[in-house]
Amino acid sequence: MSMLTIQQAARRSGLSVPTLRYYEDVGLIGPIARDASSGHRRYRERDLDDLQVLACLRAMGVGIEDMRAYQANRARGNAAAAEQRDILLRHAERVEIERATLRVHLDYLRRKADLWDARDRGDATAEAEAQARVHEIYPEIEMLIRA
Repeated sequence: MSMLTIQQAARRSGLSVPTLRYYEDVGLIGPIARDASSGHRRYRERDLDDLQVLACLRAMGVGIEDMRAYQANRARGNAAAAEQRDILLRHAERVEIERATLRVHLDYLRRKADLWDARDRGDATAEAEAQARVHEIYPEIEMLIRA
C-alpha cells in the first residue's frame, strides 16, 4: 500500500498543506496515519478519496459544517442517501441563484460596453439603442440588490 507525504497528498488533491492540516484538525479527514520514526503524516489512497471529495465540495462553495455532515453521511452509506441528496440540492439551489446573479452582471457589463463602443464609434443611433438596453436591465439589478 502506497503512503504519501503531506506535500504529495496536497499536490494530488489540489488542496494546500495548511488546508490538509486544518481539515484533519476539524475532523473532516483522519486521523491521518503517522510515520513511526518521524511522526510525519502519511496519506493512504482512502484518505486521497476523502480529500478529492472535499476539494470538489470546497470548489462548489460548500461550508465546513456541510462538508462535515457530508463526510459523516458517506460513512453511513445508503442509510444517509436522503440527507446527502438534501445537502447537494441545497447547494445546487445556491449555485443557481449565484448563476442568475452572474448572468445579470454579465448582461449589464456587455450592455454598458456596447454603449461605450457606440460612443467610441460616434454612432448616436447605436448609442441610444445601447442606452435603452442598459435601462432595461435596471429592474433586474434592483431585484438583486433587494434580495
